[in-house]
Amino acid sequence: MTTTTALGASLITAVVPAAPAAAAPPQQATLASAAATKASAAARAAKQKKRAAYAVNYAAKQIGDPYRYGGTGPNSWDCSGLAGGSWRKAGVKLPRTTQQIYRSVKKKVSWKGAVKGDLLFFYGGRTHMGIYVGKGYMIHAPGRGKRVKKVKLNAYYKRNFKGGVRPGL
Repeated sequence: MTTTTALGASLITAVVPAAPAAAAPPQQATLASAAATKASAAARAAKQKKRAAYAVNYAAKQIGDPYRYGGTGPNSWDCSGLAGGSWRKAGVKLPRTTQQIYRSVKKKVSWKGAVKGDLLFFYGGRTHMGIYVGKGYMIHAPGRGKRVKKVKLNAYYKRNFKGGVRPGL
C-alpha cells in the first residue's frame, strides 16, 4: 500500500507493507502432515501385504523340494534359503542366515501378531525358521532327509518360538 502526504512544498511518499498473508494455523499444518504420514504408511503396508502374498505363494510352489544344508534353491533348500528365496522373488533382499535375517529386519512380531508372510524363528539362537502362511500354518524346510512342507503350528512350535519379523516394510 502506498501513502502520499503533503508537507508544505514537498510531498512525502511512504510505502506501507501490506498485511501478511494468512498462514495456516499450526494445528492445520500438523494435521495435514499427519494425514500425509498416515497415507504413506498405508501405501507401504499395502505394498508389504502384496509382497508377502507373493512370497508365500512362491514358498508353496517349493513344497516337496528336498532339504539341503546351505540350499538356496531353486531345487533344494534349507530353512533360511527358502525364506530368503521366497522374499527375494517378491522383491525384498534378505541376508543369508536365520540370525542375520532376524537382526536385519526391523519390524518384530509376536506369536499372536503374525500375519501372512511373516518369518517365524524357533529354538535357542533362532536356528530354524519358517514362513507364516496364515490360519496357524507355516511352510519350512525341516531338516536333513526331509522335504519342504506346510505344517500346523502346534504347541511344540509355540514352546520353541523365539520371535518373528515382518520383511518388506
